[in-house]
Amino acid sequence: MSETEIGRRDVAAGREKSQRLGLAGFWRERLDLALVALALAGLAGGGALWWHGAEAGWVWTLATLPVLAALLVQIVGSLRRGDVGLDIVAALSMSAALLFGEPLAGNVVALMYAGGQLLEAYAQGRARREMSALLGRVAFSAMRYRDGGLEEVATAELRQGDRLLIRTGDVLPVDGHVAAGAAVLDLAALTGESLPQTLERGMEALSGATLVGAPFDLIASRPAAESTYAGIVRLVEQAQASKAPMARLADRYAIGFLVLTLAIAGAAWLLSGDPIRALAVLVVATPCPLILAVPVAIISGISKSARKGALVKDGGVLEALARIRIAVLDKTGTVTQGRPTIIGIRAVNGFSSDEVLGLAASLDQASAHVVATSLIKAASEAGLALLPPTEIAETPGKGIEGKVGERRVAIGGGGYVGRRSTGGNADALAADAPPGTLMVAVAADGLLAGIILLQDQLRDDARETLETLRRAGVERIVLASGDVGEIARAVGASLGVDAVLGDLTPEGKVAVIRDEERAGPVMMVGDGVNDAPALAAASVGVAMGARGAAASSEAAGVVLLVDALEPLAKALASARRTRMIALQSVFVGLGLSVLGMLVAAFGYLPPVQGALFQEAIDIVVILNALRALR
Repeated sequence: MSETEIGRRDVAAGREKSQRLGLAGFWRERLDLALVALALAGLAGGGALWWHGAEAGWVWTLATLPVLAALLVQIVGSLRRGDVGLDIVAALSMSAALLFGEPLAGNVVALMYAGGQLLEAYAQGRARREMSALLGRVAFSAMRYRDGGLEEVATAELRQGDRLLIRTGDVLPVDGHVAAGAAVLDLAALTGESLPQTLERGMEALSGATLVGAPFDLIASRPAAESTYAGIVRLVEQAQASKAPMARLADRYAIGFLVLTLAIAGAAWLLSGDPIRALAVLVVATPCPLILAVPVAIISGISKSARKGALVKDGGVLEALARIRIAVLDKTGTVTQGRPTIIGIRAVNGFSSDEVLGLAASLDQASAHVVATSLIKAASEAGLALLPPTEIAETPGKGIEGKVGERRVAIGGGGYVGRRSTGGNADALAADAPPGTLMVAVAADGLLAGIILLQDQLRDDARETLETLRRAGVERIVLASGDVGEIARAVGASLGVDAVLGDLTPEGKVAVIRDEERAGPVMMVGDGVNDAPALAAASVGVAMGARGAAASSEAAGVVLLVDALEPLAKALASARRTRMIALQSVFVGLGLSVLGMLVAAFGYLPPVQGALFQEAIDIVVILNALRALR
């Protein structure tokens, strides 16, 4: 099978999956609505007959049976998956009500249960709306220049360097740079900004944005599968398919609550000799707010974070995020803008400044490092012709080497290049550079060609975000960078962090995570390939997904969709609030349920009144869980 066919097959599969999930949700909502309508109609119809002195029990019974049947099907499916929950109590209470001649109580329980399911489905639908919308914005084809003309190709066929025509109304299929014309883009899906943004020639445009201005040409900077929006879609699908560990914990609570419910019901029947008391206990206990509140709150919290620019992969990550006490942050591209500006080029050994920049930029076309973008942009602005690199070998966090034309080129830190060249010491050439300066050494054919000096500015929101993190409960902030210690310390001092560590390898960052974890849960924030191991090792990894490498986004549990740190503070606050709301709903609901069961066990709460009491509890806890959306 050709690559094109594979791409088209994957696109079709993605569409089919989205449609299937959408249809499943659609029919579930319709079934829940039908069951609610049937139970409500039975309750009203039976009530009318009772009011006129006619027999109403048969109407309430008929209205209860469909809900009971649907519930039994659901229970069987859950048991096959190994899930045991309080749906069993709902089935027992409805069955017992019909068996003991209390059809009205059974009808009320049926309405209560069906209404709770409908409310949960509504809450989940509302919470997922923001994320599901992302799936509908994927571009499946693009107009590519070829042989002096244009051809429509599947996005899977696009490669780095392809020149594309973006038409008005098109969704950008890949990340790239504006090659010709000005791009007026709607970035709402990525940043939440309501106003369009104008990008000039050479500026970076991210996939998922919609063109609302005149057509322009885009040079693809990476394949479609590695683009910003493709990564976001994959993460959305993971988030939608996941089940939070907190929900599984709730299932374990449910088993204990089930045993307690049956014990109280059995004791009430045994001590009083009245089976109606046992029925009343079962009615009060069903359905459990434990089942309803947790998933609603978790999904609501994930949705809220996504709206704020932070995609949380699943409920387990949201829980872990709520417990974070220590934050470890990368420097370049994380607390800094990640767009270093060249402040000087020092050429040696007969090379010119243009040669040094041209060789570095040509080789860096194969790198996803944030410095590469700056070098390529500077070379383009200087009018330098870039050659395609070959025989690439990159050492994450150290440097990259390969062939540019007929020359063997190496670029990176002083030590990396120094081991591959002679003719001088790159670090010595940069000895008088200002603090915070980034040095990129360049060697050609084993001879040092020169150095490029760059400076990276702090993000505008970096200091404020760190202060917000501290207010949210983060007790310690560590700056862990692969840059030289002097640069890292200069940045750390301006941010007011608790510790600064520089000259770190990817393995060194992992070691920092392991060391900090002794004091509590650790959050790692990074953007580059070299950060991926640390992101995976941390309790919660946070990737700068808008500009960062695909590897870091895949390893992280949270991906910032906006090129800013502000969403991180909002996601942390949202996670803490979501967890608090979920636990609050659970324990308040359980406490009230236990109180109601005890009252029912002593005969002070008949089955019908007990069902209404539990209905009120369930509505309260679900509405409380929905507060996580706000």
